[in-house]
Amino acid sequence: MLADNSQIAGVVKASLSDIKQGSFVGVTAMPQADGSQSALEVHIFPEAMRGTGEGHYPWDLRPQSTMTNANVERVVTAVDGQTLTLKYKDGEKKIFVPSNTPIVVYVQGDKSDLKPGAKVFIAAIKQSDGTLQGRAWRVGRDGVTPPM
Repeated sequence: MLADNSQIAGVVKASLSDIKQGSFVGVTAMPQADGSQSALEVHIFPEAMRGTGEGHYPWDLRPQSTMTNANVERVVTAVDGQTLTLKYKDGEKKIFVPSNTPIVVYVQGDKSDLKPGAKVFIAAIKQSDGTLQGRAWRVGRDGVTPPM
């Protein structure tokens, strides 16, 4: 079910060069043996979504994966990717983004994006009757499958 106050966003392909200092991003990553983090995917949020899910916490993409939603404080470019320094209200993380990491940007969406065949990621809440109510809908555009 579509919640009355659903947030719908389109998801389009982006690249490493679209990640700028001051951007608000969400990075799904895997902890490395040396304590660092390596990105599995990066989501660039529009200004209207700044603050969404801010922080660093466990994520369910893979066992042990994490999600860090934060402001890009610093970008350091290397031959094989970038290292982002991300600052959030309770801390900071440095995350390496390999050059082959899927990167997407969220754009304004609406109910017209929800059509048969659309690839979606839905954050939903189980209702007392057992149905699911979708609160946050991420809809792929131009052949993009929302990574998550």
